Amino acid sequence: MTALPDRPPRRLLAVAAGPMTVAQYAALGETEDGYTELVNGRLIMSPSPIRNHVAAGVSLVVQLAGQIPHDFEVLYDIDVNLELSPPGMPGYVRRPDLVVAKRSAGMRQNAEGGLIRADEVVLAVEVMSPSSRQIDYRAKRDEYAWAGIPHYWIVDLDEPVSLAAMHLAGEFGYQERPAVSRIYETTEPFSLKIHVNRLID
Repeated sequence: MTALPDRPPRRLLAVAAGPMTVAQYAALGETEDGYTELVNGRLIMSPSPIRNHVAAGVSLVVQLAGQIPHDFEVLYDIDVNLELSPPGMPGYVRRPDLVVAKRSAGMRQNAEGGLIRADEVVLAVEVMSPSSRQIDYRAKRDEYAWAGIPHYWIVDLDEPVSLAAMHLAGEFGYQERPAVSRIYETTEPFSLKIHVNRLID
């Protein structure tokens, strides 16, 4: 099952003075141009992705959606509360290009509101662009590991297109496997076969 954004964009009408909590961030709504993330209470604005970035993300969503177990779902371009700070303190919210999350997370969100939580995510994926290379490989890699997300993939669109898969290795953070540019196969977090060489046609 693939869930794509279905919300009309809204302009940010007000931004809290000083560092923001996750609740304040969630109350802001959507932007008309680009997207936002929250890093230690600071609002980060990013431009909208280019065509190849979107195409690779959608292709990966389609491939994953046909293979994951029924009690999980693929969510594209959705905020994730990393829960790296207590409620009421400056927070961390990232928006991976896609995540695989427990289906119960969506049911909880529909009933209670709020954001998808890091402990409900089993896989986060970032499709790297030239401007995000350092962020994806350093900042987000550390943050997703600290948040306890078990698996993290980075898709590099430079030719040849490649997928670098990482998994949590205890206190050492993510352990990275060699990047794959043709077909990536794994049994974790479940059996998957990803045609990396078909992400961009």
